Parts: sequence; C-alpha cells; structure tokens
Amino acid sequence: MVANAVEPRRTTVRCPTCRAPVPWANNPHRPFCSERCRMVDLGNWASERYRVPGDVVDEDDETPDGSSE
Repeated sequence: MVANAVEPRRTTVRCPTCRAPVPWANNPHRPFCSERCRMVDLGNWASERYRVPGDVVDEDDETPDGSSE
C-alpha cells in the first residue's frame, strides 16, 4: 500500500520591482527576483520616491534644533 504523500505547495509571488514571477521557497532575495531588483527598491526608498503617509509637520513651529516649542 502506498501512503498518500502530500506534495509541498509551490508558492510564487511577483517581484515588487519588475513584476516577474518569483518562487518564494529557497529564494535568498525574496520577495525580489534578484539582488538588482532589491537594490533598485532600496534606491527608491533612499531617494524618497516611496513615502509612508504621516502627519504633516509645520516647519514654522520647530526650533532650530528640530524640537517643538
């Protein structure tokens, strides 16, 4: 009698940078497809192309050292 073996799911995601399909398992760059796409994404964050929404800061209310009065 052969046991009913369960085959592991092969999850594939899309690379956030180039949108190529990428295997999730055993991928050292996940969720990216390559080191290049990973660095492109990091560069976008560093150049402020991506932003996380937050409260608007009124620069007139700050002292020169950056603290609020």
